[in-house]
Amino acid sequence: MSNIVDPLVERIAVRVRTERERRGWTLNGLAEASGVSRAMIHRIERGESSPTAVVLGKLSAAFRLSVSSLLALAEGEPQGPDGAGAVRRHDEASEWRDPDTGYRRRQITGPRFPVETAEIRLPAGARVSYPAASFAFARQVVWVLDGRLTFHEGATVHDLGAGDTVELGEPAPCTFANDGDAECRYVVIRAQADRP
Repeated sequence: MSNIVDPLVERIAVRVRTERERRGWTLNGLAEASGVSRAMIHRIERGESSPTAVVLGKLSAAFRLSVSSLLALAEGEPQGPDGAGAVRRHDEASEWRDPDTGYRRRQITGPRFPVETAEIRLPAGARVSYPAASFAFARQVVWVLDGRLTFHEGATVHDLGAGDTVELGEPAPCTFANDGDAECRYVVIRAQADRP
């Protein structure tokens, strides 16, 4: 077994623990709020386990943060005063990988930018689901760049190809599915909303 620890996994560990402690929650409290087992949260906070996309979605929903926000906060600020004017080189960008599906997520904007933007690469055959609470207090657009995406928004199913976009409606459980035989690359753009 390797002793090499992924720096992003370490930063996610610190961010999850910080968000939990800031709310005055115990491990049991976060487990109850998120539906993620206490043991799994403990392993994540110790940097012993990289959370899956589904687990990140549940933790983010409990914190009333988006997955993008949680990851952007874990990645930290780009160089420069308040992040403005900082260049993010593609080959230097942090990329988070879901250990279950191979789903890859790269933050495009930093935590202080008013609109969250992330690039996602969803492998062929992969499916990632998030609870409705992940989409509360947000307006969100999904923009497919390459491949095909089957997007389940509650009971509604959207079949999206390259160049297609969908604006999410009221918060609902969502599943991003790649039923094709090639990778799907898409962008998620998220802005805060005044109401769920």
